[in-house]
Amino acid sequence: MLVLLAIIGNLGSALYYLLKGRDHSPRMVKALTIRISLSIALFFLLILAYGFGLIQPHGLRLGFGPKSPAPATRQPASPEPPQDSH
Repeated sequence: MLVLLAIIGNLGSALYYLLKGRDHSPRMVKALTIRISLSIALFFLLILAYGFGLIQPHGLRLGFGPKSPAPATRQPASPEPPQDSH
């Protein structure tokens, strides 16, 4: 969580330097470089944590919140046997 806050902080810093000066200041480039480096480091930390079993994927249940039940599966209709009219 701390790394994510640092990434957002560096992005805000780069935005400040972008709005402050008309030319591309070295401070803005440095802030964006730090943000990209932190993002790449966070990605590799997540990969390592997954590799060591510290985190596990939990899957996605799209469209279903924790309070709503999963939809019932429909069974295919079985054909009815023909009726004799005799």
